Amino acid sequence: MYMDQSNKIKNPESTVAKTPQMNDRDYINDILSYEKYMTDSYSTALNEASHHALYQDLLAVFNETQNMQRELYNMMFKKGWYALEAADAQKMQQTYQQFSNYMNQFPHQGPTQ
Repeated sequence: MYMDQSNKIKNPESTVAKTPQMNDRDYINDILSYEKYMTDSYSTALNEASHHALYQDLLAVFNETQNMQRELYNMMFKKGWYALEAADAQKMQQTYQQFSNYMNQFPHQGPTQ
């Protein structure tokens, strides 16, 4: 894993044939997109399910779908087909401080130590 000039974190890319036909990278990316869509859809269904047994069934399918999405993401990242942008440390600290300030506005601060 390394960081390239554009501040992207990635692995060396596994080569695939660059042809008009779909290759392994294309197929996996297509499936990953579909799994992300399904995860979002199941999440909405879980929020709206009023029947407990239906909720449990949807939750099981959601977890399977989410786990598959994660496996596909990990595979693509490992093969160098998915890159992440490195976060700026100063922006992360500012965001942390912003949300810490929000937490101070809540009436209940959580369990006391």
